[in-house]
Amino acid sequence: MPDPIPLTWNEALSGVTGSISLAAWIFLLVPQLVENYQQGSAEGISLTFLAIWLVGDITNLAGAVWAGLVPTVIALAVYFCIADAILIGQCLYYNSLNRRREEKAEAKSMRATKRGNSMTDIRDDNLGLPGSRRRTSSGTSGHRHPHGDRAASVATLDRITEEPSRSRAALKNTISVVLIFAVGAAGWAIAWKTGAWRPTPVGGEDGGEPTPLGASILGYASAVCYLGARIPQIVKNQRERSCDGLSLLFFVLSLIGNATYGAGILFHSVQRDYFLTNLPWLIGSLGTMVEDAIIFVQFSAFGEKEEKEGVADGSAVE
Repeated sequence: MPDPIPLTWNEALSGVTGSISLAAWIFLLVPQLVENYQQGSAEGISLTFLAIWLVGDITNLAGAVWAGLVPTVIALAVYFCIADAILIGQCLYYNSLNRRREEKAEAKSMRATKRGNSMTDIRDDNLGLPGSRRRTSSGTSGHRHPHGDRAASVATLDRITEEPSRSRAALKNTISVVLIFAVGAAGWAIAWKTGAWRPTPVGGEDGGEPTPLGASILGYASAVCYLGARIPQIVKNQRERSCDGLSLLFFVLSLIGNATYGAGILFHSVQRDYFLTNLPWLIGSLGTMVEDAIIFVQFSAFGEKEEKEGVADGSAVE
């Protein structure tokens, strides 16, 4: 029986960061699922983004099966596909539900408008007395100031409650990130102690069978899909100048997952052959992190735009 490979600092860091990446990927979609449920809407997230991501996960699964990768990798790829399908199904459900509600509300509004026009015609015919319009105008103007004061009070209350709400959200996200790191590190420690995880010698896979060309093509295709999936979301955010309905934690976990994934590869080895073999995945992770950074900038610039517009509109109401 060969001697066990000694655990070096590099191998330990590679194992820990890889395990943290795995924990981030497992819980990645949960924040957005919760956000959609709380909002009762999925209008904030781009379905094109999710569809391309699903294609990436499907090609990743097909490539893993074709290449005969370890069962844990295949199981994780299956989990990703199922999680994507659940999120897409939830989005389609809320979009369909809200569309039907809007159609019913629009039809009801049109019926009310027609009835209102009929009643206005009757009043104009029967109550067209001298000075009647002047009294109506005076009555309306009499209500303007109290309504404006009420809107101003609401705006002040919003400003008072806005900061604690932000602080709670930041605290919740911070705790979630700390837990992801803790779960990942603890998972690696347990796997190492039980022998489920062992250090891998650099270049240890070189003597095995080469990866089938088709599996490699599917792997590259999945990387391209992951890299391009966020572009529709970025465009949507920029076009609407809003990130309302998106979960910030969703993209934070994505950033953590990609950063620790790349770190796990580099901690294992920076030898030329190993580095070049993993270069496409490193580029994909780096590119995705850049796109996530763009979305973070959009959160900072547009995230609360709708709330600000709501306050502005309320203060200007008659």
